[in-house]
Amino acid sequence: MKVLRITPNRCTGCMRCELACSYMQTETFQPSKSVIRISSFELHTSYAPYTCTQCAEAWCMVACPVEAITISPVGAKVVLEDVCVGCKLCTIACPYGTMFYDPETNKATKCNLCGGTPACADACPTDAIEYVETEQSDWLGAFAADRGSVQLVQLNAEG
Repeated sequence: MKVLRITPNRCTGCMRCELACSYMQTETFQPSKSVIRISSFELHTSYAPYTCTQCAEAWCMVACPVEAITISPVGAKVVLEDVCVGCKLCTIACPYGTMFYDPETNKATKCNLCGGTPACADACPTDAIEYVETEQSDWLGAFAADRGSVQLVQLNAEG
């Protein structure tokens, strides 16, 4: 399975990913239409790209009352525009804040991995965003496993 791997400490804040994404999604260069965003941490002069992680839980998909979100052949959760009623429940359900609402179309929008060739990864000059093959479907899995094993060791040591 291929996923977007984001390495924030490589990001320079150039925003090429936002421009590439907005062009792929809307055929216009409007970062506000992008479904990848750059968070800037001004005090630290650092940046962090964020977009849908295509998480296994898919709260957006579960919350949709009209089943307008489905899984594409490349594994992306995609919004079916002709089915979406614009209720915004998916935007509320997403714990990562990566489901967006387009007021021009009155529809939800999110990363669809550009059909298997993510423009953001292609546009990133520092490889802060990469589209890579992985065996792990949940990007938090390794972190959670490491964190959990540390806690188990601590509990066993105490008890």
